[in-house]
Amino acid sequence: MDEQATVVQALGIAVAARVPVLLWGAPGTGKTSVIRALAEGAGLPCETVIASIREPSDFAGLPVVIGRDGASAEPHVSFAPPRWAVELARAGEGIAFFDEISTAPPAVQAALLRVVLERTVGDLPLPDGVAVVAAANPPEQAADGWELSAPLANRFCHLDGPLDARTLADGFSAGWRAPEATELAPGWEQRIAVVRSWIAAFVTVRPTLALAVPDDTAGAGRAWPSPRTWDMVARLYAAAEGSGVEPLLVRGCVGHGPGVEFLTWLVEADLPDPEAVLADPDSFVLPDRGDRAYAVLTSIAAAVAADPSDGRWERGWRAFGRAGEAAPDVAAAAARTLARARPAGAPIPEQVKAFLPLLRDAGLVA
Repeated sequence: MDEQATVVQALGIAVAARVPVLLWGAPGTGKTSVIRALAEGAGLPCETVIASIREPSDFAGLPVVIGRDGASAEPHVSFAPPRWAVELARAGEGIAFFDEISTAPPAVQAALLRVVLERTVGDLPLPDGVAVVAAANPPEQAADGWELSAPLANRFCHLDGPLDARTLADGFSAGWRAPEATELAPGWEQRIAVVRSWIAAFVTVRPTLALAVPDDTAGAGRAWPSPRTWDMVARLYAAAEGSGVEPLLVRGCVGHGPGVEFLTWLVEADLPDPEAVLADPDSFVLPDRGDRAYAVLTSIAAAVAADPSDGRWERGWRAFGRAGEAAPDVAAAAARTLARARPAGAPIPEQVKAFLPLLRDAGLVA
């Protein structure tokens, strides 16, 4: 698969997972066409908003004074949404596409903050089925370009759209093929908690990467690590797992350096699948390295918390019982999550006894 097709695949996964995504590229490279074709292929309505010709009120809403309505109502101000937002709310799903976002002045960027993060325009919340997508030229190549503000940049997964010569040649000779609709694996959202546990283990080893705002304006206007973008990593990694584009999405959320560090740590940790551990907890062997042990146990607890049914909670404690014999301190740190996942009426397994003092202090058992 060429690099351009890989970026389009990553873009489709971000749209399907409803994570805000920003496609960067030089003028004339087809960013707008790709996004519109992606919407068409997925059968989603696409409302295009050119950021460079909009005012802050086009995103924050236009204030309208509402008079008395009945005996008890007081006059108040409501922020009316523009037409594009009303159309998306009426459709119930779609893509809010903000084009030329790097030409939006700071006041417009500030108005976009709530739209991108909360999908709320004025006083109108957009449905969960609406994805936020943006496109931008690098500021030095844009007409009256601006660097993105750090708060706005930190709300997106950033993808660079390369121009692949072979794809261009094939398109000119045989026509342009529309991107296929992206379908995520059933139950992918249950994996989010597991990936979060991996991230938690990683940032305990590299605490400076939990939040690292770049000092320069250009760096702050692209991807960088924060609790928000690490949470985006968890969602996108879970959505993309097995597709091969996970590295592109991870780097697009937290930046190249932190993303490579996390991916390298994940490979070197060689963590067992928590589902495999839950299938056979009596053969579970806790890794010797502390960060690996913590990551494995937190991922087991997260997998159980996502679905504690069918004896999974009890099997989780069997794995924790074996871990408690090898590294009681590490196991105790993750035991609270497992205890909170107890299904109603589930009997207390024998292995819980080793963790009773900790769980009593946390108020999780009597």
